[in-house]
Amino acid sequence: MELDALFTALGDRTRRDIVVRLSAGEATVKELAERYDMTMQAVSQHVRVLERSGLISRGRHRQTRPCRLEPRALEAAASWIEESRRMWSDRMDRLDERLAILQEDGKKQEGGEE
Repeated sequence: MELDALFTALGDRTRRDIVVRLSAGEATVKELAERYDMTMQAVSQHVRVLERSGLISRGRHRQTRPCRLEPRALEAAASWIEESRRMWSDRMDRLDERLAILQEDGKKQEGGEE
């Protein structure tokens, strides 16, 4: 699974809404389409994007193909986000430390010039 495809898929409000809906349980494209003022074909296109990204899969149940959420894909995204958050938090902490040192050095220089 590629994070680029995953984040591209999540970049659309309708697809995010479909992911939220599927977090409550499986649904067919027809059931998903009932919520939107768009054609079943348009909803099917959104489902295909989500399927290609690995966020959902489609099974077989009699003559229907219900969509289901694939939580591992979301876990991969959450893991990447958390790793990025930690990295930026560490960088900001180091920047704060550096700024504190520079401010202290500035105060010392001001005090020494009197």
